[in-house]
Amino acid sequence: MRAKERAQLAVERLKAVYPAISELDHANPFQMLVATILSAQTTDRSVNAVTPRLFARYPDAAALAHADPLAVEAIIKPTGFFHTKARTIIAASAALVERFHGEVPPRLDDLVTLPGVGRKTANVVLGVAFGVPGFAVDTHVIRLTRRLGLTTSSDPVKIEAGVTRMIPPADWTGFSLRLILHGRRVCLARVPKCPQCVMNDFCPSSTVRAARGRRPLTATGTRVRLSHARGSTAKRSGRSRARR
Repeated sequence: MRAKERAQLAVERLKAVYPAISELDHANPFQMLVATILSAQTTDRSVNAVTPRLFARYPDAAALAHADPLAVEAIIKPTGFFHTKARTIIAASAALVERFHGEVPPRLDDLVTLPGVGRKTANVVLGVAFGVPGFAVDTHVIRLTRRLGLTTSSDPVKIEAGVTRMIPPADWTGFSLRLILHGRRVCLARVPKCPQCVMNDFCPSSTVRAARGRRPLTATGTRVRLSHARGSTAKRSGRSRARR
């Protein structure tokens, strides 16, 4: 099977199992941008624990741009690297006010000019907040695209370029978000749960294979629960408990 065929099959398998959502709570593009910056080197759960207080005090870019860094640090401290993150979200907010009238721009070329915003963050914001196709490459996406044989590179820019040539733009955002969710729940870094994976019959890195005469795993054999994200959902089959 060629890499392009694996990519297209992976899109369909994951689409049947996971919703195309971010687990970062947000109400608008500004909140999504700040939350994504804060999510570096920490969990979405940690970010979601601090952003309600942060956005209650600083509801928009103008407010955060003029914030006292020490006050911001005190709020976001549980996310780690809080000195740097506080400076970054304040600087990004100031740039939004100075160059974009306080609004998050819906263009990648503009987003990557903001402090603390690279292609990954920009693509997440574009896809989740604006519905603009973007393929965000984080550590989970790097790991899964390599395991699936979609790339041999570890360079996020090269992975983004390669994968987006294999699938339609309409699938870019959803595929990236679903790879991230699958990487967190099933295709773990140290010990992937291959027997539970809906792609184990065609993934070149799978440690298991469907028995002869048995159909490959499908979405009906997998349960997904997103417990703390906005728009949480759960999918279950009658046989899901037996598989776990």
